[in-house]
Amino acid sequence: MGKETKELLVLEDILGSNKKIASSIRKKLTENGILAINLLSAPGSGKTSLLEKIGQKLKNKHKIGVIEGDIETERDADRIRKAGLPAWQITTHGACHLEAKMLAQIFDQIPADLDFLFIENVGNLVCPASFDLGESLRIVLVSTPEGDDKPKKYPEAFITSQVLVLTKCDLLPYLPFDTDRVIKEALEINPHLKVFKTSATSGEGLDELGAFLEAELKQRRSQHA
Repeated sequence: MGKETKELLVLEDILGSNKKIASSIRKKLTENGILAINLLSAPGSGKTSLLEKIGQKLKNKHKIGVIEGDIETERDADRIRKAGLPAWQITTHGACHLEAKMLAQIFDQIPADLDFLFIENVGNLVCPASFDLGESLRIVLVSTPEGDDKPKKYPEAFITSQVLVLTKCDLLPYLPFDTDRVIKEALEINPHLKVFKTSATSGEGLDELGAFLEAELKQRRSQHA
């Protein structure tokens, strides 16, 4: 058995174990009527800013929690707490993605009466796409400053997501970012993606995204009932 075969077997074992834990997490979340949302993106795409603003819009009607995944520090979790939302930090100490077992270790701290549980994954469009966290919905973010070539370069992140959110759209007049190209290439990879153009600064698209999330919560609870 060669080195390549051994590495493949180890990866299959890791992913298999992760899948089992994720399935258990998803079962518990579904039973409690919680819509878990996994956010994937490159670093600096605006995940935390989006969560701050969406949280402000939803928290008057819904109970929200946020899991923050970072290699080091609790800076993003502190920002979410300052926005008036409970946040739990997972510090990976070098790992480039969250895994279901990491969530399982703090799962007992998550209130069972939440409506939404947002999971801000480590900033990375590669590794996080391969690891199911037990979420019901996966959102991939692309910010206007990072360029419009991401879907074809990082296809798995788009294949495994149900929603594409373009962020920092208030900067479009100043950047060579082609929204039509991004959307076209993303839909070529995954025709079922729901697409939202947003700006945490101007508020563009946030009402529409919030309404979509509320509709998803209602629909999934109805299906489970």
